Amino acid sequence: MVRGVLFDMDGLMFDSQSVWDRLWAPALARYGLAPTAAFVQDARGTTGDATMRAIHEHFGRDVDARGVYAELTRLAYDAFRAGAPAKPGLSRLLAELRERGLPCTVASSSPHDMIVNNLRRAGVDGLVDLEAITCGSDVRHSKPAPDIFLEAARRLGVEPGEALVLEDSFQGVRAGAAGGFVTVMVPDAAQPTPEIRGLCAAVCATLSDVADLLGRWA
Repeated sequence: MVRGVLFDMDGLMFDSQSVWDRLWAPALARYGLAPTAAFVQDARGTTGDATMRAIHEHFGRDVDARGVYAELTRLAYDAFRAGAPAKPGLSRLLAELRERGLPCTVASSSPHDMIVNNLRRAGVDGLVDLEAITCGSDVRHSKPAPDIFLEAARRLGVEPGEALVLEDSFQGVRAGAAGGFVTVMVPDAAQPTPEIRGLCAAVCATLSDVADLLGRWA
């Protein structure tokens, strides 16, 4: 039985993952580099050390990965100052969770203040446990390690096996499955591979479809 819900943010709650993806080009260009599709896929859903490892793996150990990551973050703050558009079905799903008495929060690689800004700009901050929000800097290991979801579940007061993780990225799905969560994918930038489908309890086209499935788990 599901007793709580953990949301990823970029590409899941908000139409923001494509913006992050596009920001790699100017962030890397400052260092004479250009992103590849494989790099963007590997970096998606990561933060901090995991992102910098991806930079080194794709562009070499001599690249200033910390500088690239700092430039990406700076560009992102400018891009998301006014918030990001909510994905279809977000308000409906959050309202459904409130009606069912299911607590929810956000577990995202994005900075904490960026998460809160998006929620407030969308007018849904009152439907999310803001105290339980967990961001990449709160944990040691980034996705696909399950640390961020385990910490968010602890803050929300639910056990992993009783928590629904909602994700759009491959790394996020792997993290949810590794932590023993009921993991549902709502694809954004990429459709699930057979491996990813095998890690999911369900794959939904939109967040409204997740709301329709709640009765099965709650």
